[in-house]
Amino acid sequence: MLSIFYILIFPGFLFLSAFGLAAQFVDRKLCARLQNRVGPPWFQPLADFIKLSAKEDIIPEEANPSMFKLMPVLAITAAITAIFYIPLWSVNPIYAFSGDLIVVLYLLTIPTLTFFLGGWYSTSLYSRIGAVRALTQLFAYEVPLLMSILAPALLADTWSLKEMSLFYSAHPFFWLFNILGFAISMIALLGKLEKVPFDIPEAETEIVGGTFTEYSGRLLALFRLGIDIEQIVGAALLAAVYLPFGLGLGPVAGFLLFVLKVLTIVCMLSILRTIFARLRIDQMISFCWKCLAPLAFIQLFIDLVLKGFIVR
Repeated sequence: MLSIFYILIFPGFLFLSAFGLAAQFVDRKLCARLQNRVGPPWFQPLADFIKLSAKEDIIPEEANPSMFKLMPVLAITAAITAIFYIPLWSVNPIYAFSGDLIVVLYLLTIPTLTFFLGGWYSTSLYSRIGAVRALTQLFAYEVPLLMSILAPALLADTWSLKEMSLFYSAHPFFWLFNILGFAISMIALLGKLEKVPFDIPEAETEIVGGTFTEYSGRLLALFRLGIDIEQIVGAALLAAVYLPFGLGLGPVAGFLLFVLKVLTIVCMLSILRTIFARLRIDQMISFCWKCLAPLAFIQLFIDLVLKGFIVR
């Protein structure tokens, strides 16, 4: 029964859905204010979800119905599963084992793969162009994201998020040496969430809606909700890796601090997507491999040197 509560209520589906819609409102409202617009009311994300859910699901004649319907569900499932291994209000996540950091990074890769498969099996030209762009982006940002998150794990000498939290709680000033990795992870997370300037797979002015061109109704609503949940889980991962302070304050204070850290990262993502314009796919790949990857190597080198001094 407790496992069902974790999956369906907290910190699973209901909590992540509500928090994801709230974070979407914060993102849209802040972006609007930065552009000198009023922005949506607080209930707009929920109203959009209800409106889409009430519409008919239209499946193209040439599409694969099973794959077409399965992909949104798989995207949400993968994102929700990842939250169980991330420390939220204490150093102890719901489930933990040695190597869970790698599992979380793997689970956060699955939504992008579902975007590709959903678009590919839609058999629409626009959807397939968006799907290929989504997969191409994956190979660009995933390596810098992986290296930037593994660098703090290398310093802590563990692949466990729980043990990383314990290490950085005992060495609170070591997070200062990972600021470069935090900046790289923030930029890579923009690519993972396909937000400006990396919204190339869903470029409405170029390829209609990209991967989601043929999606409508409840299936599109689930895809949108999956992206909102992925944003929360991605922000929670960065908070656990780079901002692991305040995990021993108790359940209430620790949870409020967790919400504050996640919303802070969401606001930073919103600011970044507001001040930049969309890149071309070749520019995005070039930027990731020529700029982000070398910087991630520098972060790894910094942590290796620091680890050598700790061992001595």
